[in-house]
Amino acid sequence: MIIAPEIIGYIAATLTTLSFLPQAILTIKTKDTESLSLSMYSMFTLGVLCWLIYGVYIDNGAIIVANSITFLLAASILSLKIYNVVFKNG
Repeated sequence: MIIAPEIIGYIAATLTTLSFLPQAILTIKTKDTESLSLSMYSMFTLGVLCWLIYGVYIDNGAIIVANSITFLLAASILSLKIYNVVFKNG
């Protein structure tokens, strides 16, 4: 049985996005970003945005959907982290 590369892409996209979801929900719910690295989260969010742009460029649905969701979550967490650093020193 041969699995189409597109199916592997959707499986990978689903797993990586879902693996990020519990931490994102917890961070957004508690607003606790003290243990998160601002530089790491900035680079991660930018990297996800680049993957999203790449997915749009090559018209790959798996990359577009997964990175759209992950970008929204990562950008929300990054925004909380920046807010906490600027206004709460943490």
